[in-house]
Amino acid sequence: MASSPSRVFAALLPAAGDIYRDENVPGMGGHTVTVQRTQNSAREVQVTGSAEVSCPADRATVSVSFRNSKESVNDVTNSISRRVEYILQTLRQHHVKGEELTVTRHIYRADDLYHMEALVIVVFSDFGQMERVCIVLLEKLDKSVCVSIPHFYHSEECLSLLRRSVCVAAVENARLKASEMSSMLGQTLGHPLLVREEEATERRDGGMEGGEGRRGEGVHRPSISATSRVFVTFNLRPKDRTRKNI
Repeated sequence: MASSPSRVFAALLPAAGDIYRDENVPGMGGHTVTVQRTQNSAREVQVTGSAEVSCPADRATVSVSFRNSKESVNDVTNSISRRVEYILQTLRQHHVKGEELTVTRHIYRADDLYHMEALVIVVFSDFGQMERVCIVLLEKLDKSVCVSIPHFYHSEECLSLLRRSVCVAAVENARLKASEMSSMLGQTLGHPLLVREEEATERRDGGMEGGEGRRGEGVHRPSISATSRVFVTFNLRPKDRTRKNI
């Protein structure tokens, strides 16, 4: 996932005394680069860097629902239980862990019959595995079950990694620009003195998070794009111009 280049400004802030100006760059976008020496002879370069990183959804839930009606509680319970057990067996055969699924049942009576509904919800992180499971269930159980369209979403781990990655990319872009600028000004880039994230935004692409989309549009895996803008101050060191004669 590529990050965007940083946008930078520089202010070389060091000191009572000398101010150096580049007379050859009056038209650098209206920006002035100033180098001055501070009382403690420290020199700094201040830059802003930005980056954008996108990440597709890393989780999906699929629900399998079915119902049946019988004249007795035992009959309807046994019928539903057999289907639930077959579905659970299929999931185990495809290495779905117990903590990745939930099973709910509901029984009620109406029109002199006992009705039971069951719902199995499975969370997938392997979308190839998800596809294989859905195919097996649809082939074996056919119209007796309803397999939903996948609901894609981003896990908290994924979002946390995305936010860290985009901030680090913004800092790296700022460092690269500061390094180029310091070299142009005859300086050596030193250690960072201050790093501050000034703006962080997230934009969801391709529909609502966790949504399944409208019928006829097909399955869509949404993404989130995160942007970060940072302010970084580096110290500068003069280049060592002494050379040893060989």
